[in-house]
Amino acid sequence: MAGAGALASFPTPPLHEFPYPPQNRPGIARGSPAGGVPPGTDLVLGATAGCLACVLTNPLEVVKTRLQLQGELQPPGTYPRPYRGVLRALGAVCRADGVRGLQKGLAAGLLYQGLMNGVRFYCYSCAEDAGWTRYPGGTVAAGAMAGAVGAVVSSPAYLVKTHLQAQTLAAVAVGHQHNHESISGAFESIYRQHGVPGLWRGVTGAVPRVAVGSAAQLATFAAAKDWVCQRGWFGEGSWAAVLAGGMVSGVAVAVTMTPFDVVSTRLYNQPVDADGTGKLYRGFWDCVLQISSKEGLLGLYKGIGAVYLRLGPHTILSLFFWDELRKMVQHQQPPRP
Repeated sequence: MAGAGALASFPTPPLHEFPYPPQNRPGIARGSPAGGVPPGTDLVLGATAGCLACVLTNPLEVVKTRLQLQGELQPPGTYPRPYRGVLRALGAVCRADGVRGLQKGLAAGLLYQGLMNGVRFYCYSCAEDAGWTRYPGGTVAAGAMAGAVGAVVSSPAYLVKTHLQAQTLAAVAVGHQHNHESISGAFESIYRQHGVPGLWRGVTGAVPRVAVGSAAQLATFAAAKDWVCQRGWFGEGSWAAVLAGGMVSGVAVAVTMTPFDVVSTRLYNQPVDADGTGKLYRGFWDCVLQISSKEGLLGLYKGIGAVYLRLGPHTILSLFFWDELRKMVQHQQPPRP
């Protein structure tokens, strides 16, 4: 789950403390929030940063969704593959839907990122102010819990995003096609047919997905960044080192999170009957078992290339935007005595 320029030296906080704000920052006056800004401000900043990063990485999200739905519950080699690898899949999306197709579901994606990251940063900032992150393992636990809360709050937006990104021409369609006309039409249709519970369909896959991803990211990012710096590839404190660390860390995060991501996409996109019960999967574990038995264990890793390629840039961009916005707010705050 920032300096003045991409390669600029990063002042405060120290880079090894990413991807969340450090527990003890120098220069923060007594009585100030631990992170330097109130949790409510972090909610707005985190939401804004996530949205800015989403605009640039949404094409990979579209490709990831298509790859994860391709060959659903079919043995390998028995189904057509209109999407083969990340680059060829990008080309297939452009041919079928035009260049604008790479930004399918963007409005829903922005809503999801705003809700998800806003709540996630708010909850983490509250945990930081309460001192929970000072305990061993507190940073990882707080990050996982904050991610889980964010996943629950933002689940309806992720549901609609998945539906819209899966929609395409019949010739290259994968997964169930919900045929929504717009984001508002999608919300209206789901609510009209299945009520409020229908908007949270698939949340059982979203919570472990985000919790595992956040925990894995927090557990590996600092070590990965230090590793690339120790080998002299990039200077300590440069954004190149942060990006490289994010890409190295992304390997661990992609490996641990992709199975949850695939299950989440399947649960969100599956067709449902009149009472909202899934026609393909009864729940999280049933989805895992069906994919494993019918598609093989590698079926749980469909789209891992797109997951990995999106993960590093999205993480770094969201942190870059978040920290720049945070510094702007801190500069506007009057000094405390």
